[in-house]
Amino acid sequence: MKVCVIGLGYVGLPTALLAARNHEVVGVDVDESKVDALDRGEPPLEEPALVDLFHEVEGRFEARTDVVPADAFVIVTPTPLDADTEVADLAAVRAAAEAVEPVLTRDDLVVVESTVPPGTTERLVGRILERSGLERGAFSLAHCPERAIPGDTLNEMVGNARLLGAIDDRSAERAADLYSFVEGDLHRTTPRGAEFVKLMENTYRDVNIALANEFAKIAEELGVDVHRSVDLANEHPRVDVHRPGPGVGGHCITIDPQFLAQSSTHDRLISQARAINDSMAKHVLGLVQGAVGEVPDRDPRVTLLGVAYKGDVGDTRETPARPIARLARNVGFDVRAYDPHVESDADLPVELDSLETATAGSDCLVVVTDHSAFANLDSESLATRMRSPTVVDARAVVDRSRWEAAGFEVVVLGDGSN
Repeated sequence: MKVCVIGLGYVGLPTALLAARNHEVVGVDVDESKVDALDRGEPPLEEPALVDLFHEVEGRFEARTDVVPADAFVIVTPTPLDADTEVADLAAVRAAAEAVEPVLTRDDLVVVESTVPPGTTERLVGRILERSGLERGAFSLAHCPERAIPGDTLNEMVGNARLLGAIDDRSAERAADLYSFVEGDLHRTTPRGAEFVKLMENTYRDVNIALANEFAKIAEELGVDVHRSVDLANEHPRVDVHRPGPGVGGHCITIDPQFLAQSSTHDRLISQARAINDSMAKHVLGLVQGAVGEVPDRDPRVTLLGVAYKGDVGDTRETPARPIARLARNVGFDVRAYDPHVESDADLPVELDSLETATAGSDCLVVVTDHSAFANLDSESLATRMRSPTVVDARAVVDRSRWEAAGFEVVVLGDGSN
């Protein structure tokens, strides 16, 4: 089978490489620099396992900027949230379908992997493909959303179960062949059902995190430690409370619930959870302001430790660090930032510095990302470098007793016990 994967981003490129284990694959992307790098044998990949996979299948993989005839087409283009309407921006999915339509032939398979609102595969992509003169059934159509996480992409894509949201048996059979690299179970459903399930999964996580964040705020008021409380609550065999934090990041959890909400009038809990999680940046800033108080300078300084949206990866998509930095600057803080996994990010309102530069003269460290390196920072050295040794830990990663022994005032999000 010849496979054409359209979109070579965080999900598309690993998908193309995995498919190349069993098929001839053409990867398509509008970014010419990315295509050129792949053609030079320099994949824009951070995970060593994915780099190894690229070199393993390099002879069966080709990168291009144009869609070519194939037996199967996989659309893995971005679906951001439109800033003006707060609904899914499906322009890239539409463009991909329009690029496939002229080369579509009888018995071809088209799979939408992009996360989309329910109904998109049949109502938008299917109708565009029918402009070829072929009816659905003459070509196969399915929605097969990914389940992956940065930092462990290969294991996730291979080991997790997969949804085959197919319009008919033939489409399901061909999709199963395409995804033969998956070791997890393949579950058959409809395209709309698969779209719905994908959004349900990330909405569940968003709502659970919102509940944890609300628990954190209440714990601060009641004078208890939410982190210890979550541990104890999760001893119950039917309870699984997530961890509170400074907000939710990443492309999926911050956006997918809104795709679901836009499709229904029964979205009160979903929308409220989004509002709670978005409010955490302001709450963290409030903790910083309370901890710093009056400083003997008209330019109080705070240092963000971590700008990635999750620990031990360099992914900054929808990171909580961004609104925290903006809010802090708006109230007059000089904001510095350090992240051992991120070299630069043009969308951040602050420059990234070395740990030494970012913390020099700082009045408060704010742990935004739960990088494992932050649990082992030299608190004594940091205390001597700062103007006022204070840390607001929004991830509960620092050793309170060790940092307090070094002279720090320690404030932990959700811990009202001290």
